[in-house]
Amino acid sequence: MIVLNKLTKSFPHKDKQGNKAEKLAVDELSLTVHPGEVFGLLGPNGAGKTTTIRMLTMQLKPTAGSIAYGGRDIYSPGEASRVKNMIGVVPQHINFDQDLTVGENMELHARLHRMERSARKARIAELLSYVELTDVINDNVRRLSGGMKRRLLIARALIHKPQILFMDEPTVALDPQVRRRIWDLVRELSREGVTVFLTTHYIEEAENLCQRVAILNKGKLAALDTPENFKEKLGKFTVEWDGTESREYRFFGEKEQAARFAGEQEADGGILIRPTNLEDVFIEISGNKGGL
Repeated sequence: MIVLNKLTKSFPHKDKQGNKAEKLAVDELSLTVHPGEVFGLLGPNGAGKTTTIRMLTMQLKPTAGSIAYGGRDIYSPGEASRVKNMIGVVPQHINFDQDLTVGENMELHARLHRMERSARKARIAELLSYVELTDVINDNVRRLSGGMKRRLLIARALIHKPQILFMDEPTVALDPQVRRRIWDLVRELSREGVTVFLTTHYIEEAENLCQRVAILNKGKLAALDTPENFKEKLGKFTVEWDGTESREYRFFGEKEQAARFAGEQEADGGILIRPTNLEDVFIEISGNKGGL
């Protein structure tokens, strides 16, 4: 279990007048992530998602507040080694050693985790088979496609059998087919009991994968719920049409209500009635419209 309690991070910067000030990136964030859960963290650019991930993975120390894994504060003395054995990290940016092969990159990471030789060999073979990269084990990583590199990032992060996997924008810039394959990998990890903490800008990714989603806005927790509950609260059906200045949206609990409203509108471009999705929820909350 992951527990964040009033997690806060500020950075020194200069204000508009050029005076020294503090910029609050994460503002008293409190939440709990359950074992085996796929948990999504959403937010607009600058909301504090990456800063949160960096604190959770011990790349940044919080200004205030606490993080606990399994009931123990990760920043307590002597906890660093335990935490690093518990977590795996799939970064947003590709960071392999470009001069090594696929197998050599996996071998290097296994050695950093002090795995014995026999265990390393078996685990590397198992993981490359898991992400369907066995055939390229001796290829230089430069030769891999973007999708292959993303799958290799996941395999590398799993080398030491972590209990918690952090994934920061794991499918950025990938085509839909490759993205779906990575979704399947995430679902399989969750079934195996791995807790997955995911940040993404692809809202449909969070809607498809996550049991619960937290939405950050300006460093604060704006909302936390399941995708289905979010849509239920906003309204299960959406009416949208071209307004005078922008696209207009209205949300309704029942399809009959949506149809009645749509029939009363006059719109040159037509009116669409559709199921509400998590992107609608995200825009309503992060668009500073008061939340749900």
